[in-house]
Amino acid sequence: MDKLKIILAEDHNLVRNGIKMLLESQADIEVIAEADDGTRVLEHMASGLIPDIILADINMPEMDGISLIKAVKSSHPDIKVVILSMLDHEKYVMQAFMEGSYGYILKNVNESEMLFALKTVAGGAKYLCVELTETMLNRCIHEASAQSEQEEVQVDLSMREIEVLNLVAEGYTNQEMADKLFLSKRTIEGHRQMLIDKTGSKNTASLIRFAVVNGYLN
Repeated sequence: MDKLKIILAEDHNLVRNGIKMLLESQADIEVIAEADDGTRVLEHMASGLIPDIILADINMPEMDGISLIKAVKSSHPDIKVVILSMLDHEKYVMQAFMEGSYGYILKNVNESEMLFALKTVAGGAKYLCVELTETMLNRCIHEASAQSEQEEVQVDLSMREIEVLNLVAEGYTNQEMADKLFLSKRTIEGHRQMLIDKTGSKNTASLIRFAVVNGYLN
């Protein structure tokens, strides 16, 4: 089986040497070149050193990891870039993936996760390290829970108001509702405004959305 060929781009020598030792301890991985910035990576590739994966820091002199992703995507779209960084802010993670990164792992990952990440990416899948996945998942759960609590608000509506609400959802005009319910147009307008006020809706569209979310429609 062919070895997984990697170019390692990291501007801190101690960190780069440590990662290189880890990778080269694996029989199926070969570090074919090292670099301290993105420009050097491109020089290696121009000289004929073509990797399967580029493992790159996001902060490097001259050409950073994000710029490297763009350059590699343009010249060698088959080569996969994996970002290795201390930056755990979501904006960096999203930017990296939006530019075409195949992976984002933090420098504090253990050896087994780093190796798993590289092999996952080599297989064609994208990878986000466990710590960042948990952080982003917890945020999504929190936001979804907060939104659900905000939306699922039971409002005390009269039978007439619920009746009007259903007709609004069906697209009836105020005059058509008045004719259907044998009420004056002014009375219908009053019910409609009361519905908007009670539900905190901004307009008819948000009123209908409230009705759908909270199960008021027949």
